[in-house]
Amino acid sequence: MPETQRPLVEKLIVEANRLTRVAAQATGSTTPAAVWRTLSILAADGSHRIGDLAKASRVTQPTMTKLIQNLAESELIYRIADVADSRAWLIAITDKGMKALDAWRFELGEALQPMFADLSPDEIDILEHAVAILETRTNTARKVA
Repeated sequence: MPETQRPLVEKLIVEANRLTRVAAQATGSTTPAAVWRTLSILAADGSHRIGDLAKASRVTQPTMTKLIQNLAESELIYRIADVADSRAWLIAITDKGMKALDAWRFELGEALQPMFADLSPDEIDILEHAVAILETRTNTARKVA
């Protein structure tokens, strides 16, 4: 990456994280961010082994094990036998988990709608274009990782 783009990427990451925190706080939800992050990973990337899911969600394996137990009890995920290793399990999101994730994302959008209500048509176009760019970059990153 050219050095001139690095500060822009840094600011983008900082503001995206801030936006996520503001949105989550605005909902008043007490559900840990790791729950939504884990469900988002499973929805976007498909099933994972617990260790890989822990790494992707940036938590320890014991934390992920407990999180998976809670998500399974809530029927938001399910375990699949790993055909490549009979000792291992793959974790996948259920339809109920997908609906919960969609509802959470809707709630986040609703919570921040007032913050963006006064955007001009040009600003909306800019943000839509920025989102499209981010989607292509993050999809490429997933394929490389």
